[in-house]
Amino acid sequence: MSLLLQDKVKAKPFLKWAGGKGQLIEQMRSYLPKEIVATGRIEKYFEPFVGGGAIFFWLSQEFEIGKAYLYDVNPEIVLAYKTIKSKVHDLLSELSQLEDAYLKRSDKSRQVYYYERRDEYNNFIEKHVPNNIVRRSALLIFLNKTCFNGLFRVNSKGLFNVPSGRYSNPKICDEENLLAVRNLLRNTEIERKDFSFCLEKVDSQSLVYFDPPYRPISQTASFTGYIKNGFKDEDQKRLKEVCDKLKKIGAKIVLSNSDPKNINPNDHFFEELYTGYQIERLKALRMINCNANRRGVIKELLIMNYSIEEIQ
Repeated sequence: MSLLLQDKVKAKPFLKWAGGKGQLIEQMRSYLPKEIVATGRIEKYFEPFVGGGAIFFWLSQEFEIGKAYLYDVNPEIVLAYKTIKSKVHDLLSELSQLEDAYLKRSDKSRQVYYYERRDEYNNFIEKHVPNNIVRRSALLIFLNKTCFNGLFRVNSKGLFNVPSGRYSNPKICDEENLLAVRNLLRNTEIERKDFSFCLEKVDSQSLVYFDPPYRPISQTASFTGYIKNGFKDEDQKRLKEVCDKLKKIGAKIVLSNSDPKNINPNDHFFEELYTGYQIERLKALRMINCNANRRGVIKELLIMNYSIEEIQ
């Protein structure tokens, strides 16, 4: 995989993503394992909750990655990555048509068009249509770029249910970025898998980054709707068991999550769960709360199976 995309567009996530890690990269840089910083290489990289992929895009353009393994249980996200990897020009053609059809309409007509495309997209999901993956992925990107707050949220049936947003000139067909993303995906394995699947391929030369659906920091702040069954405390505990197994293998582990102490300073869930791990707190800007007064700087957790002393 290319170390740097010199004289080329720097690839960035092709989807807007709630909780995306782009804003935390500069802080996370200080916590990378020392051998990665020293050699400029990651032998095997695993991201079992790839989502928007901000950390993968960062690492793959700053370090040489021998092989990357990107997993997610969300079939729509996985399908989009695979489509970009193998059929990017067909995807660009579809997106260009969607963009033209959307931008030429009035505001009211755009909303009608949005809901028509949302129904079309949900029809693929509801009827389990296996073909026309290019159109399906194009609709996903279109909806993501034109929906309210760029969210990906599904209901209990797994259907996309985010309302229309209001944008004057959204970039729906970002050709340069999608081509750059395709280049980074050339040496990746992309699969719809549970996070535990990484145990089958991780070795002592691996870096594993977990970015699971966050544990809600309040009763009303739950946002695990990108998968229809959510991600409960039992799943967080199962993830910790996987981390323990990876630790025994000798892999380096980095995990992100919300900090419950933002709301309740007596909530020690993660400290108790990840006893023996290094826990650091990073500053993040929360922007998706519907109440503007409740948006602002919060703390997020960075959990590692190696000590800070090792990287200083």
